Amino acid sequence: MQPVTTSKSSNGVGLVLAGIGVLAFSLTFPATQKALPSFNAWTIGIGRAVIAAAVAGACLMIKGVKLPERRHMTSLVLVGVGVVAGYPIFTALALEHVTSAHAAVVTGLLPLATAACGRLLGNERPSALFWWASAAGAAVIVAYSLRHGVGGFGLADLFLIGSLVTGGLGYAEGGKLSKSMPGWQVISWGLVLSLPLTLPITVVSVVVSPPHDIGAQSLLGLGYVSLFSMFLGFCAWYPGLARVGVTRGSQMQLLQPLLTVGWAAWLLGESIDSWTLGAAVLVLVCVGLAQWARLSTPAVALPAPPERTPVRAERT
Repeated sequence: MQPVTTSKSSNGVGLVLAGIGVLAFSLTFPATQKALPSFNAWTIGIGRAVIAAAVAGACLMIKGVKLPERRHMTSLVLVGVGVVAGYPIFTALALEHVTSAHAAVVTGLLPLATAACGRLLGNERPSALFWWASAAGAAVIVAYSLRHGVGGFGLADLFLIGSLVTGGLGYAEGGKLSKSMPGWQVISWGLVLSLPLTLPITVVSVVVSPPHDIGAQSLLGLGYVSLFSMFLGFCAWYPGLARVGVTRGSQMQLLQPLLTVGWAAWLLGESIDSWTLGAAVLVLVCVGLAQWARLSTPAVALPAPPERTPVRAERT
């Protein structure tokens, strides 16, 4: 049985789609900070999934999409845990304590987290150089966090590590599942099936900490993370990963930290010191080296053994 290969044109389209997704994701942190003055972290982190689920549910109804098959339910639950609930709330909680630039540098390891989850969930086997470069990138992140954390390695950095784990899981599982169903349906069902969790949490969050001083900028920030970061970005990101593979597609995430740092400087007026910029560049180099490392040959499924014809006993 030969491994499935993809054409160069398909790979090119996949990388473009992944790049569009990364561009949408790169504005998530600045948009979150725009919304934080009016909404608390839980309302933004989980509430945006509720808003996105309403849009996604409408799209599923308009298209007349049938319920997903039972064999896909576990993967959809993992997508929900990873990118619908885990990653958004962890990053929103972190951004209450650190700047968008700081968060962007720490989450610069998200491509590695995605690739590692792809390795565990699929048959992609990165080389030793990949893991050495990953370790170097992790060392840069730890050094940066120790210097900028509150009293060392701060609580916000723990939240950001949680975002790496959940985000990598949700990205990899969704990319794998997008080979079996359209990518927009993967994120749509992930959002809709998560409503029994996200809707009550959002209601409690709004009751306990009602929104206040709501202005155009805070609404724009919440609207962006709900529509683009939580839904439309994944409609491009998941099909991209499905076309080129989780490990290769995650290369496009290398651009995300530097894009976010640039957005933060332009839109939020955050000062980008030499340590932040230097750490972002080093992470970019380390992750880039890891992603360009040659992959070993993917595991090939062994052909099924030939069926054995039952031997009938001869009559005597």
